[in-house]
Amino acid sequence: MVKMTHKSVLSFSSYCSYSSRRGMPFLHSTPLVALFHSQSSNPTKSGETHRGVSNVEDALKVFDEMLQRRPLPSVVRFTQVLAPLVKLKHYPTVLSLNSQMLLSGIRPNHYTLNITINCYCRLNRMDYALSVLAHFFKLGLQPNVATLNTLIHGFVLQNRVADAARVFRKMVVGGHCQPNTITFSTLIKGFCAVRNNTAAIHLLHKMEEYGCQPNIITFNTIIDSLGKDTLVDEAKNLFSEMVGRGIAPDLVTYTSLIQGLCNLGQWKEVTRLLYEIASQDIFPDVFTFSILVDAFCKDGMVVQAKNVVQIMIQRGIEPNTITYSSLMDGHCLRGEMDKAKQVLDLMVTKGSMVNVQSFNILINGYCKQKKIDKAYKIFKEMPLRGLVPDTVTYTTLIDGFCKAGRLQEAEKLFSEMQDHGQLPNIQTYNVILDGLCNNQQLSEAIELLREMEGNKLKPNVVTYTIVIEGLCNAGEVQSAKDLFCGLSPKGVQPDVRTYTIMISGLCKGGLLVEAEEMLREMEQKGCSPNGCTYNTIIRGYINHNDTSRATSLIEEMSERGFSGDASTMELIVDLLSKDTVDPVLLAWLKDKV
Repeated sequence: MVKMTHKSVLSFSSYCSYSSRRGMPFLHSTPLVALFHSQSSNPTKSGETHRGVSNVEDALKVFDEMLQRRPLPSVVRFTQVLAPLVKLKHYPTVLSLNSQMLLSGIRPNHYTLNITINCYCRLNRMDYALSVLAHFFKLGLQPNVATLNTLIHGFVLQNRVADAARVFRKMVVGGHCQPNTITFSTLIKGFCAVRNNTAAIHLLHKMEEYGCQPNIITFNTIIDSLGKDTLVDEAKNLFSEMVGRGIAPDLVTYTSLIQGLCNLGQWKEVTRLLYEIASQDIFPDVFTFSILVDAFCKDGMVVQAKNVVQIMIQRGIEPNTITYSSLMDGHCLRGEMDKAKQVLDLMVTKGSMVNVQSFNILINGYCKQKKIDKAYKIFKEMPLRGLVPDTVTYTTLIDGFCKAGRLQEAEKLFSEMQDHGQLPNIQTYNVILDGLCNNQQLSEAIELLREMEGNKLKPNVVTYTIVIEGLCNAGEVQSAKDLFCGLSPKGVQPDVRTYTIMISGLCKGGLLVEAEEMLREMEQKGCSPNGCTYNTIIRGYINHNDTSRATSLIEEMSERGFSGDASTMELIVDLLSKDTVDPVLLAWLKDKV
């Protein structure tokens, strides 16, 4: 691992000088930390270059020379030129050279065809990859397990896991070639990528039926997926199964478990795992440490996060962009913007470490603290650092201007982003629409909505809900109703928030019968009302002096496990303080008491 200079250590130490020594015990002067400091660092070996062909120019030269020879070299020799190019990810070049081989009458073999399939898969052309299978049969060859593994991997790369599973089933049913460990591990990776952990575990336990033994990669893939889904108990069970099979966990295994535990805030268990790692002479790397830093920061424990960074530096492990960005985000979440800016400045002094996301974090922090001018100043610094603001940068800053009521500057930035080649996304439009509606510029909001509907970027339910709320707040309930009624024909299904906002608008307009009809309609359409929906319509009835109906809905709300919020309870207390109280409300209260 790269050792930090003395100056770098001092830079971070000066930043940390104000931090307290309180926090998690394993991050201070404990036997665990002492054990970590006593271990020797193992520098990672630099990657070896490909033997033979090391670049495209060499490959083309060798290939052309081979084509000039008579007799022509064997397909094996040509394939030896193609294989390194695949590793160098020059897939179109490989396909072009393969075409020249065919035109020269060189008969492909299994390996050549598998290379071709792999290149098409990497270029997201699964249709062409599948068409190569016809060449196998035309040449009297049978696709082997490597062929089908390549196809499965191609589908997995595109998240077409159902198609990958179909190829797998054909392998099993056809019996022409048996799946191997790579087959299972690739498909398991696909299931985990689409968060189908159940299917992944089921496939894991099927491996032995086909004479395949899961390896550490197979287990790590599922444990990592379970950890990310906070299914830590299941991950620990799989960990125990792996150890029971005699497979020793590695740093990847432990890091996956640590991430899952961190996501749940189970710090004692994290500490236990760190002790276990240390006892096996496994030391966390920058990725493991960055997970700890990020988790601490998200829990508001920035002091502990900084202690982790200190340990990294003392161990000669250079914190990376992710580490420092997480630390900066932690300060932003706590409103400690000066400290967040110090982290960014530290990253800038390290040269290439700072990136667009780092600036986005700080800009977002300033916007959340309503320090929009400081956010804009950071934004203007980006080009000076050779960084191009992206859609997230612009959207965050536009949102900040809108929330500050500075709509003209937001609209100027909205135009500027497009002039600079950054296309606004749904979130950008939603932010602008929200700003327009909150600043009573409804005609401009409607115009922008129509512009969206005319573009390829289709509005979503959030977009329409923003405009419906703006119309309701402005008292334009009929326009809101018209817009609401047009959602289903557009293929947009209102969610509970859309219904609740519409019900609120109807209540404010005195259209209580329509409001309750909508309450019943939403359930019929599979959208169950929540506590906010009930409180909204109950307040509507109370404000229009229909206490009996309000009481009936209060009862219904209670039966569904919801309770009155502060605003509703305040109205009920006001009713009870009057000289005459509705007998239905009194009867309900007596029944409850």
